[in-house]
Amino acid sequence: LAPNPATIHDFYGFPEELYKQQYPAKGDPVLGNRILKLLELAGIKATGDPNRGIDHGVWSPLSLIYPDVSIPVIEMSVQPHKSAAYHLAVGRALVPLRTEGVLIVGSGSATHNLREIGRSAPHALAFEEWLCKAVAEGRTDDLIHAEQRAPEYVRNHPTPEHFLPLYAPFGAAEEGAKAEILNRHFEYGSLSMAAFLWK
Repeated sequence: LAPNPATIHDFYGFPEELYKQQYPAKGDPVLGNRILKLLELAGIKATGDPNRGIDHGVWSPLSLIYPDVSIPVIEMSVQPHKSAAYHLAVGRALVPLRTEGVLIVGSGSATHNLREIGRSAPHALAFEEWLCKAVAEGRTDDLIHAEQRAPEYVRNHPTPEHFLPLYAPFGAAEEGAKAEILNRHFEYGSLSMAAFLWK
């Protein structure tokens, strides 16, 4: 809910240039409060923090998509102790925003095990292949149960916070919506940058 959210550098061990980068986006407290109301109507408890800035999961992709910082930004936190079904429900609560010109972005990583960077990664390839098919085919049940059904889920996501953002834009699409695959690029051998679009 911050009108001028600060740029948060919530990472370590990276080049100094990254810590100097700023993304001076404007916030939108009015829209932020509308989101809180939509979540409340869906039975999802949420609070807003007017002092919270935007972390690298938000500003790093937006700096490439909107380098001119031309859109207001509201960050919603991931709840890593909550299930995929919970995060899908969050997305479904946001469905009304789709007709109001609000872009709903889930920024994470299709695979994210930094300890495997630079290694041969057949496990990452298998997971990415499964994910792309599940998303393109709109397989809601499989995606909700990805931890049990996707190949090598835990090895690709030792912690879930980079995968859970997938579910908000998926949930905000129509039930069983099929996504367009925008990108299937890998970085450092094991990090999938797969990206999807639900229209």
